[in-house]
Amino acid sequence: MTAEHDGSTEAIPSPSDWVARQAELYESSGGTEGTTQLGVPCLLMDYVGRRSGAVRRTVLMYGRDGEDYLVVASNGGSDRPPLWYLNIQADPEVELRVETERFGAVAATLPAEEKARVWPGLVELFPRYGEYQAGTERDISVVRLTRR
Repeated sequence: MTAEHDGSTEAIPSPSDWVARQAELYESSGGTEGTTQLGVPCLLMDYVGRRSGAVRRTVLMYGRDGEDYLVVASNGGSDRPPLWYLNIQADPEVELRVETERFGAVAATLPAEEKARVWPGLVELFPRYGEYQAGTERDISVVRLTRR
């Protein structure tokens, strides 16, 4: 994440209309509205596009593992990972908004044994994750977001 991006820079919204609308509500309310999706807590993640270099924003459901946040690169069970995942592999420095707090974080894909430990809790949080994994041959990645 570029050092000058501190949440005040305008991020490019998701091309998905509902994600863009939720991100706008979340950000414009200062993190007091739009903080859940289907009853699951959500965060905003700003990241740098690997080709464009532009700051982009998405909304992601999250679980917790200690102080860290866990997000699932499910892409709705698609055989392809979400674009945000490809971008954070290229540049793992991200900015998060979790409710009213904004802070920098570093993204890291969990190794298989760590994913196996946290996966049941993530499926409990959002049961569709289990359905998504069952419906694709792609191993759906789990990403740990650790505060910088």
